[in-house]
Amino acid sequence: SRSDATQVILITAHSTVENAVSAMSGGAYDFVTKPFDNTELLALLQKAFEKHSLLAENQSLRAQVAADRGGIIGKSDAMQKTLELVSRISVAKTSVLITGESGTGKELVARALHATSHRSDGPFIAGNCAAIPSELLESELFGHVRGAFTGAVRERAGRFELADGGTLFLDEIGDLALALQAKILRFL
Repeated sequence: SRSDATQVILITAHSTVENAVSAMSGGAYDFVTKPFDNTELLALLQKAFEKHSLLAENQSLRAQVAADRGGIIGKSDAMQKTLELVSRISVAKTSVLITGESGTGKELVARALHATSHRSDGPFIAGNCAAIPSELLESELFGHVRGAFTGAVRERAGRFELADGGTLFLDEIGDLALALQAKILRFL
C-alpha cells in the first residue's frame, strides 16, 4: 500500500483522452506520453517530489497536533467543540471536572488537557477509583507512613503527591464511599 503523500506519474505510449482522464481521476499526479523530453520529465519529477514532501510534512504535522491533543482525533462538530474547550481550559490554573458515560473518552480529554497545559512537563497520574479496593483506596490516594496500619512496612507516597506539578485524573469518583468523596473534596 502506498502513502497518501506518494505521487504517481503515468508514462504510456498509448495516449488517449480516456486514459489521461482515467489516470488523473484515479489519483495520478500527471500523465506523460512517449516520446517525452527528458528535461520536461525531470521538471515534472521535481514538482511531484515537492508535492510529496509538502504532503508528507502536512501528515507529520497533523499527527503531531493529534499527539498534542492527547491523541484525540475527530472531525464532528461536537468533537471540535470539545477540543476547542480543551485548548481554552488548558491555560487556566484550576481543577477540571470531566463528566460523561463510561467509555466516552474522559481520560483522553484529561490527557489532552495535561498535554496542552502549563503542567505538561509534570507527571500524568491516572487512577480508576472503582478498580481499587475501598480499604486500600485512601492509602493509595493520600499515601501512608511506615507502621500506619498492619502491612505498612514502608512509607508510600499517594497519587496526590505523585501528581504534584502535573495532573491527577481520578476516574469513577462517584463509585466511592461518601466519606472518602468528602475527604477528596476537602483536599481539592
